[in-house]
Amino acid sequence: MPRPHRIVIVAFPPAQMLDVTGPLDVFSAANEIVTEAGRSAPYEVLLASPGAGPVPTTSGIAIHATLDVFNRTLRADTLILAGGPGARSMPRQSALVEAVTALCRDTARVASICTGAFALAATGLLGEGPATTHWAHFDEFEGVFPQVAIDRDALFITEGKYHSSAGISAGIDYALALVEHDLGRKIALRVARELVVFLKRPGGQSQFSAHLAAEVGADDPDRFGELGRWLAEHLDEALSIDLMAERMAMSPRNFARRFKQAMNVTPSGYLQTLRVDAARRMLSESALSVARIARRCGFASTAAMKTEFQRHLQVGPEEFRARFQSTGAKI
Repeated sequence: MPRPHRIVIVAFPPAQMLDVTGPLDVFSAANEIVTEAGRSAPYEVLLASPGAGPVPTTSGIAIHATLDVFNRTLRADTLILAGGPGARSMPRQSALVEAVTALCRDTARVASICTGAFALAATGLLGEGPATTHWAHFDEFEGVFPQVAIDRDALFITEGKYHSSAGISAGIDYALALVEHDLGRKIALRVARELVVFLKRPGGQSQFSAHLAAEVGADDPDRFGELGRWLAEHLDEALSIDLMAERMAMSPRNFARRFKQAMNVTPSGYLQTLRVDAARRMLSESALSVARIARRCGFASTAAMKTEFQRHLQVGPEEFRARFQSTGAKI
């Protein structure tokens, strides 16, 4: 029987629980599906930590690591560095950095989950990147590792040997992408169905919907929350500043000023972000033509949608679809 692919997840105490258990459940579900079909389990999944033993987590429940990252005989086929406060402080622990660096060099595929990117970047093996991490730690990461190009949108990045993924649940998306790469889309779909998650948010998709991104950057997200929801449901209509102001029972001038103060973006800028976000979903989830999507999302023309895609995503609609459209889209 072939030797199972050995995945070692490294937890730095205190660790983020879901960074460990999310990918672990994905690989375990894949093993169960394959063994039920009468074949040997494709993965051997093990947990390592500095010194092995109980690993405290931010959830207050310890998890047990059977492997010690300081053990020079430790080997893995895929190495995953989990995030958490311990991963963010790891770069200041020289002996640990040395041990993880050696392990990364000897492993064919290395990834970080969430703030595990701090541990990966501390090895110096990322070079200039690209890499991603949890959105709340972008500025901190850039301050510590200015040489690494951080992608503030990607859910996960799989260029070359060194991979990285964004905050917490994005580790599940990344693990599903590995299962699809290793075992095929059919098994990955079954794993996703078993875990009741989507397969899969593509790595190049934004970490946020337009609504959530606006709320994160807003000083007063509730002030215009209802208007934002209404706009998202009427994108194919002629939406002007005057119409938005009327719905808010405000003068156009006062509305524009108050919206900018609360949301840190102009009403027109926010509207265009909603339209790009809606078009992005339709391109990845449906077989509608680009022209039809442009009309449904309220763009003045297909050319106008292309311009906005280039401005927001640095890629045109057709190329975006080619990269990210889900297999077998039927709509």
